[in-house]
Amino acid sequence: MRTRAGRGAARTDASALAGRAGESFRLVGEHGVQLFMGKDNRLTAFARAEGGLVRWTQRRAGVADWGEPELLPAPRLTHLSMTQGADGFVHFVGRRVSADGNSVAVVQAVQYQTGRPLTQWHTIGNPHKDPERARSVTGPGAAVSAVGRLHVFLARADGGVMMRQEAANGRWPAWKGLKGQLAQEGAVAVASASGRIELLVPDTAGRAMRWRQSEPDGELERCPNIHIAPTPGTLTGLETAVDRITYYWADAATGGVFAHRPDSWVIPLGGGPVSGRIQVLRMALDGYDCTVLAYRSADGDVMLAACATENESAGLWWAPTGERCMGPPALIRDVYGRLVIAVLGEEGDLRIAEQAPASGLVMGPSVRV
Repeated sequence: MRTRAGRGAARTDASALAGRAGESFRLVGEHGVQLFMGKDNRLTAFARAEGGLVRWTQRRAGVADWGEPELLPAPRLTHLSMTQGADGFVHFVGRRVSADGNSVAVVQAVQYQTGRPLTQWHTIGNPHKDPERARSVTGPGAAVSAVGRLHVFLARADGGVMMRQEAANGRWPAWKGLKGQLAQEGAVAVASASGRIELLVPDTAGRAMRWRQSEPDGELERCPNIHIAPTPGTLTGLETAVDRITYYWADAATGGVFAHRPDSWVIPLGGGPVSGRIQVLRMALDGYDCTVLAYRSADGDVMLAACATENESAGLWWAPTGERCMGPPALIRDVYGRLVIAVLGEEGDLRIAEQAPASGLVMGPSVRV
């Protein structure tokens, strides 16, 4: 990946883009970009914009050929989570404020096929009836079980954790309390390959509350707290063995990157300071099961590292990719198993880099989409 020229003129808040039919929109760069692969093996990139989402769609699977950006309207969203199920459907769950600013609701939409329109945004309500308390709920986290049932999580006004789970018939039973306390923004939900969902929610007392399902689509059971204090917005999770989740975050006190699997030690990974969520991906490198990590530094540089999966204690070497970005980067494997990295450039353009045909983790130059 190469650094683009004109770094001195970069803007880090939002940048104007032109899309299909000459429409224009401004990106909200701090949220970065996210990548998903559809059932047709084509990739899609999504980024937040004022008034909605911007979507770039790969024209052909495994080829650096992308369509123009298009705006998907989604007005008055203050937070947005994106997640994908085993069926390839991409789910969007947001926190929406009413036009008069007096009420807040959780809303959701789905992209069923690559490049096709999203469904309409449907409200799934708010656990609070009182408008003032309703306005205090956090942005939602989300995960999809193996059978495609969406689970939504948020922290309510008193610091408790709430869940709403889509039923098998597509309806939404009432919000359910998970009995947490002192919860704050940043819930991370991970669905394992077996369909079990695990939830980690930071609290204001320097801990993270944890729940997990003992069976797919079963009850979420409370587990012992994990004594970690992530920098807000940096926590993420990855299934690194069958039904075992490893969490990665930047420490609030030191800024360094750490890893932890429940019932094991906290592992320092160096790096930092980190701006935005750490990105993690499990993939094969030279025939070995590896975990790739990336983050945006406080100065805007994209940092990359890799290790043998669940062998973080052997050490990581963080290397700058030479790319600078707004918001966190995104990682995905393409149809050929190659690493693909997407970033929002400093001027708001989407840039894509693919793994080079060489041993180890070598990235080719980034291409402006």
